[in-house]
Amino acid sequence: MVKNRKINVRRYRQIIGVFSKHGFGLMMDQLGIFEYLKLKRRISNTDIKADMSRLSTGERLRLSLEELGPTFVKLGQIFSTRSDVFSPDVVEELKKLQDSVTPFSFSEVRAVIEDEFKDNLENAYKEFDQNPIAAASIAQVHHARLHSGKPVAVKVQRPEIERNINLDLSILKNLAHFIDNHTKYGKLYDCSGMVLEFEAIIKNELDFTKEAENAEIFKKNFSQDDGIKVPAVKWIYTTRRVLTMEYIEGIRIDDYSALNMAGIDKKILAEKLATSLCNQILRDVFFHADPHPGNIQVLKDGTIVFLDLGMVGYLNEVRKRKISDFFIGVASKDSRMVVKSIIDLDTMENNHSNIKKFEKDVDKITEKYLTIPLNEIKIGDLFYETFSIAFVNHIKIPREFALIAKSLGTLQGLLEKLAPELNALVVAKPTAKKLIYQSFSVEKIGSELKKDFRNYRELFKVLPSTILNFLGKMEDENFTLHHEIKDINTIQRHFNKGINRISFSVVLLAVSIIIAGIIIGSGLSAGSGEAMYLLNIRVLKIGLVIAAIIILGLIISIIRSNRL
Repeated sequence: MVKNRKINVRRYRQIIGVFSKHGFGLMMDQLGIFEYLKLKRRISNTDIKADMSRLSTGERLRLSLEELGPTFVKLGQIFSTRSDVFSPDVVEELKKLQDSVTPFSFSEVRAVIEDEFKDNLENAYKEFDQNPIAAASIAQVHHARLHSGKPVAVKVQRPEIERNINLDLSILKNLAHFIDNHTKYGKLYDCSGMVLEFEAIIKNELDFTKEAENAEIFKKNFSQDDGIKVPAVKWIYTTRRVLTMEYIEGIRIDDYSALNMAGIDKKILAEKLATSLCNQILRDVFFHADPHPGNIQVLKDGTIVFLDLGMVGYLNEVRKRKISDFFIGVASKDSRMVVKSIIDLDTMENNHSNIKKFEKDVDKITEKYLTIPLNEIKIGDLFYETFSIAFVNHIKIPREFALIAKSLGTLQGLLEKLAPELNALVVAKPTAKKLIYQSFSVEKIGSELKKDFRNYRELFKVLPSTILNFLGKMEDENFTLHHEIKDINTIQRHFNKGINRISFSVVLLAVSIIIAGIIIGSGLSAGSGEAMYLLNIRVLKIGLVIAAIIILGLIISIIRSNRL
């Protein structure tokens, strides 16, 4: 325990030292992190080297993350999709984060494989190339051959990487909790939530069986499409730390000279790629979240192969409809539909005024883009501006939408090189329309009714026993039904006031009618003699006095009861 505590303190010092060295010491001091960790602030912003001071904030942040290793590199790569959280210049720099590191030794590779398989490496693979094809912060890939003769790619996890990442995660959680609860930034951004989200992502990447499962899902989805595939998983040689897949020897999709030499039509290739990504997002709601050129290869027959399936995006039915609405809104030049789809995607409890302002700002953007011909709209630029406005208004866009923006932005960049005349929105429009029409189909409605029927069936199961129980209680002589109306005293008070006012008005009206009758009667009997006239005068006086007494008594009664 003491040893672990020393490791934690040492890692804390290392993290703080690296960020301070790259010019973030003053910021951490203002946040109170030095005081919180009880560390001396040895490095200040004035201690930065001259060449470092010329770098932008984004560049210095990128260098800090690269120096701190795998956890922070992955964190930066994920944050590069969050234009709604970080400023545009920072996002652009985070996109440049490199995940290539020095390979680890073959002896360590052998140790990991034999520990996972509980067998000798030679019993699993007939041949195994000691030099890796590629090396990254979490794993490296080797070419090998099974005893059946089939070539395979073997992905082996870096030794001790999981322990190191868990240590960094505990530190990040601690710092995020401090920022959320002790700084103004905690009110603007859910730092703890972002760290938990990151933890789920990176732990999935550490478990290679998750990537293998993703490959199986893609394989099933791609069975509907011609010329799209993923490498087949060799499950018998796959564990949490070792992944064995079919070896694919193709052409990188951005190797344009090799594509030309192979006689591959780049426009057809671009259309196929764009259609596949749109189908993944809008049809399958399960998509490759990192489709950069290094993860896409092309076979000689033009087949597109997606590699590195660890980072994926998933949409539920509600968000699938909203994303479809977004594409239809842009493609149909319906500004209101675009704004509503984005607002409905928001998952944070934001200030109502922020959302209203965000809605107006997005409306201005969409109006600008809706005046541009559809085939000229750059979907990456549209997302970029939308997320920039979200950043200003402190609106957090759901991670899935950010991943879609990243995927389509990367796609647009590839399309501009493969087929400049092709636009991702043009490809997405018919797919989105088809999905919206399908949502009103008989099959879709029938499916929704089946779901509802299952819920109602459970209700009808418990309803008879509930009713019998209620009726049994009603038969009990001691059964009493309590019914309480909220604020009954206030309601009664207002009711009494109304009744008193009505009573006062009725009495006043009655007295007025009586007096009017006496006056009219006196006028009609004026010619009957002086005696009759005097009698009417007396009756009128008595009537006025009685009326005055009645009215006065009613007023006093109402005032005393304090109900007027």
